[in-house]
Amino acid sequence: MRRGVLFACAVALAWPLAASAEVVRYALVFGNNLGRADEETLRYAEEDARRIHETLAELGGFLPENTLLLRGADAERVRAALIRMNERIRTGGASAMLVVFYSGHADATALHLGDTALPLDQLEQLVRGSPAALRLLVVDACRSGALTRVKGGTPVPVPELELDQRLPSDGVAFWSSSSANEDAQESDDIRGSFFTHYLVSGLLGAADEDRDGRVTLGEAYRYAYETTLRATSKTLAGTQHPTFHHEIHGMVDVTLTSIVVGGRSLMTFPRGRDYLVMADGPDGPVVAEVGARDVERRVSLRPGRYFVRGRARDHLLEGTIAVRAGQPGVLDDGGLERVEYARLVRKGGARASAESIEAGYTVRSPLWSGASPCQGVVVGWGIDLPVLSVSVRGRACRGGFSNAYLEATNDEFGAEVRVVHAWDAHPFTVAGGALAGATLVSQRFDAPGMAPTRVSPLAEIGLASVLTLDVADGVYFAAEVDGLTTFFVQENVGETAGKSAFSLRGNLVVGKRF
Repeated sequence: MRRGVLFACAVALAWPLAASAEVVRYALVFGNNLGRADEETLRYAEEDARRIHETLAELGGFLPENTLLLRGADAERVRAALIRMNERIRTGGASAMLVVFYSGHADATALHLGDTALPLDQLEQLVRGSPAALRLLVVDACRSGALTRVKGGTPVPVPELELDQRLPSDGVAFWSSSSANEDAQESDDIRGSFFTHYLVSGLLGAADEDRDGRVTLGEAYRYAYETTLRATSKTLAGTQHPTFHHEIHGMVDVTLTSIVVGGRSLMTFPRGRDYLVMADGPDGPVVAEVGARDVERRVSLRPGRYFVRGRARDHLLEGTIAVRAGQPGVLDDGGLERVEYARLVRKGGARASAESIEAGYTVRSPLWSGASPCQGVVVGWGIDLPVLSVSVRGRACRGGFSNAYLEATNDEFGAEVRVVHAWDAHPFTVAGGALAGATLVSQRFDAPGMAPTRVSPLAEIGLASVLTLDVADGVYFAAEVDGLTTFFVQENVGETAGKSAFSLRGNLVVGKRF
């Protein structure tokens, strides 16, 4: 669906005339990581609820006394809380707006709150029957599309209603994070569900397409829909389709958050890549995301320190920024550290692996007394995984030896497998591990009488150490030192015996990751 079609997913909300009272905003936000005994425990449902509650309270004009956050509550507690909130709205005498948000397990008929169930039709009735003039129910759960039962819509032009204006119309809207037969997905990368993560990012400013400093219901839904669709299209579970249902009478698009709030600051992000913003450090909670395709590049942030990760196709940009109260800021990519392919994989970033090709110079110390070092070339292919890096190498080198009786030229052709673990220490990467390989040695002799060419097999095992410097665009240089034990059969006059020898090998390699 294109943007015009999606606009009807929540933008056209309608409500009959509501006297002259000011709008009072109420919110019941609840999440539960636990479902039925046969359902996997979720990691981020309760965190999703916290983030929504915090965003509405700080940017949406929802006063603390009119909002309630429930984490891990059962069905009876949620039902009772919503009934009490409706009663408060009924006796308050003011034009009211009610937002109900849930993140957790569900099926096509009920929310699964631990070992209790809250039927969807009952939840719908409690929201629909609320005395609030504007009612919005958001369910981020598997198969929650049964609540909406429709996809798509028809675009309509609507005027905007700001936070402090009256509600000139009446209606109810339902949003769900998935269709009736889909799973709602979580992500360890963003540390939350896709739909809620992008809804929060939109409310913080990423959805403000017209750059007026306000995020309307229409802008928020459209942004959450498009970004959820795009992000989940790359997952193993497949594309997740948020859905909606709305009942309208007059036309108004209500402002849900205002991103220009005292005590907070607007941070502007450069175009062309995705940015993930985390509180405190790289392991802190995810605050917001700005997508490469987002029109609006500003996000409202509390004062404090944040860790920022910019994601390009072949590298990351990472670093810490400081946000000061009331002072707009612009992110400078030049102040961020560039993290190349292999480090990106090890950090659990946007890539699960990175392949590479490499070539270089190799030299190994002599295996026999009187022999010269074996010098040549090495080529290889490798793959970087989150914990280990594996490479397959081919090499060829030439050496020789001489004594009082003969001279020989040794040509070696070998292959090996190397497995190492890496530690990043900017700007270098240090790695260590093991290797094993096999080599054929072709010996040509120059001696009195007949001395035929001899081909002998060698086997090698050893330890590898690597120092790597990433340059740019996936290119890197590596200096390697290997300690090898070589096993071979030595032929003397009248006897054959198995032997072993220790040697050192050095490699200077240039590679390209892709």
